[in-house]
Amino acid sequence: MLDDIKRIKFSNGLLVLLKEIHTAPLISQWIWYRVGGRDEFPGITGISHWVEHMQFKGTPQFPQGVLEKLIASQGGVWNAFTYLDWTAYFETMPADKIDLALRLEADRMRNTLFEDEIVNAERTVIISERQGAENEPLFRLNEAFHQAAFKAHPYSHDVIGSLEDLTRMDRDDLYKHYRTYYVPNNAVLALAGDFEGERILERLVEIYEPVDSGKEPPRLGIVEPRQTSQRRVVVDGPGETAYIKIGWHIPPATNPDFWALNVLGSLLTGPSSHSIIGGGISNKTSRLYQVIVEGELGVSVSGSLPATIDPHLFEITIVLNKNQDAETAINAVGEVIQQMQESPPTEQNVARAVKQAKALFAYGSESITNQAAWLGFTEMFASYEWFRSYLDNLAKVTTYDVQEMAQKYFTPQNLVLAIYRPTGNMDENE
Repeated sequence: MLDDIKRIKFSNGLLVLLKEIHTAPLISQWIWYRVGGRDEFPGITGISHWVEHMQFKGTPQFPQGVLEKLIASQGGVWNAFTYLDWTAYFETMPADKIDLALRLEADRMRNTLFEDEIVNAERTVIISERQGAENEPLFRLNEAFHQAAFKAHPYSHDVIGSLEDLTRMDRDDLYKHYRTYYVPNNAVLALAGDFEGERILERLVEIYEPVDSGKEPPRLGIVEPRQTSQRRVVVDGPGETAYIKIGWHIPPATNPDFWALNVLGSLLTGPSSHSIIGGGISNKTSRLYQVIVEGELGVSVSGSLPATIDPHLFEITIVLNKNQDAETAINAVGEVIQQMQESPPTEQNVARAVKQAKALFAYGSESITNQAAWLGFTEMFASYEWFRSYLDNLAKVTTYDVQEMAQKYFTPQNLVLAIYRPTGNMDENE
């Protein structure tokens, strides 16, 4: 059920969204900042993620180590995420304890400490995180895949950043980034749960409106040139398992084609979850599961259709069976795509794909935490109306719409392909 949403713009530019849900004595607060990998360039890649880490290192009012104990002692949970287009923080608390979360986030918006010693300690943590990720074949493959796909746009780099930039950046770089983007006029505050709207709004005004609005943050505004020929990259690395990434450039989430692409993706690999908090259903009825997994070419196949501000990719990831040839699996995918281009799927199959997408959407929308998340998340690339109209837009997709998407986007000229070729050696230095 989609309850009425209260939408208020504070004098300092902070957008506040309130959704009353009286099913449980809980309130979830999310604060979203319009900053992520999209706002980074070579020299400062990974800076948004690093600043996110620093938000947990304390303020004069809430010193390091106190925050986590306070949240836990009052029965709450909290976390944060950095992505391509945004950085988000949330606390889900018993309804009568939410004031702590409100005060905490308003304080972190302007008073986070960036002490040199802590910055350098966190540098070690993040570099270790980066180096640990490099031991994973899929991380290596994903990084090479996106670098091949995006030649100009910042979507080319992983949000953790490059090792060179993580080594070079200093405290002043991080603090400048924080003060530039962590301002009310670049933020969305979303609350859902067991509260009375007018009363909590009064408290929000008291806590958040005194925070000074900042200048309008700069945007890189880089447009990725249109891809005109297939791109292919091969990554050699340790391990015994081969992986494949296949992708095609697609428009952003606000483009009308996004809905038919959603159904196409559901038919190919199973429905994509746009929710940032877990959730998933079986994809065993999808065409590529039947061809790749049941055909014993791979042990798994999955798809991804991200909701982003700028054009991104529809991606397919395949984990190959041992001793299976990558080209055989790639050709099998190509045959399925060609079939969808040559003839539309049946109405029955489209109806099933839409039903599965709706089920996943509902699964990712049921908790109070997730409902608060959707409020702010959709504001990062569209508005909450995108969420409201999600099911209706899926229901309008026809079999011929799906065929048209396959013909329009899944072309050889628009294809990006990456293969992870295992060397069999778990230690590259041996």
